[in-house]
Amino acid sequence: MKFDVYGRFALEVLHTPRGWEVYRLTDGKQVRADDIIIPADMEVGDIAGYLDDLLHEIARPGDRIKEP
Repeated sequence: MKFDVYGRFALEVLHTPRGWEVYRLTDGKQVRADDIIIPADMEVGDIAGYLDDLLHEIARPGDRIKEP
């Protein structure tokens, strides 16, 4: 699933046999975002909120993490 992070950049989150993997999407490429770790037992519906908790410091008032 893909997320628009406050209109600043995009992330793609994939569930793999190793757990959740996060990639930053730039210029049509996927770059692994090793600095963002999502717990393996996290439910799909909780990921946007979890990312918001992790990344809220770069948000402007009213910004939200959205699935495009």
